[in-house]
Amino acid sequence: MNKYHDIEVIINNKRYTLSGYEGEEFLQKIASYINSKHMEFRNKDAYKFVDSELKNILMQINIADDYFKTMDKLKEIQSENEIKSNEIFDLKHEVISAQTKLISAEREIDELKKELYEAQKKIVRLETELNDVEKKR
Repeated sequence: MNKYHDIEVIINNKRYTLSGYEGEEFLQKIASYINSKHMEFRNKDAYKFVDSELKNILMQINIADDYFKTMDKLKEIQSENEIKSNEIFDLKHEVISAQTKLISAEREIDELKKELYEAQKKIVRLETELNDVEKKR
């Protein structure tokens, strides 16, 4: 089981303690993300004239927007991954089928080579017999 962590962070120039089973780096990453959102909003002129409750709501909406966009992107990536997995499965199936056909063709080639060898031996034997018959005439 993971260790429970308490870490002090500064968010929007205030000190907070974040706690969780995630690593300290992860908790610091969360604080950094929230700070970047505060900075993003602070740089907008209109945001300066908004009361603190609306600022908090705007921040929450913005974070929720990031979350849902990320979830949509994740679903899209998962869908693409599933399609590619199916393509890979189909390609593997085609490779196995081609390998099976190759093995079968190689066996057939070996059998035909044996038949050719036997036919060549028969031709030599028949030519020899023909030469013997012609000599006896």
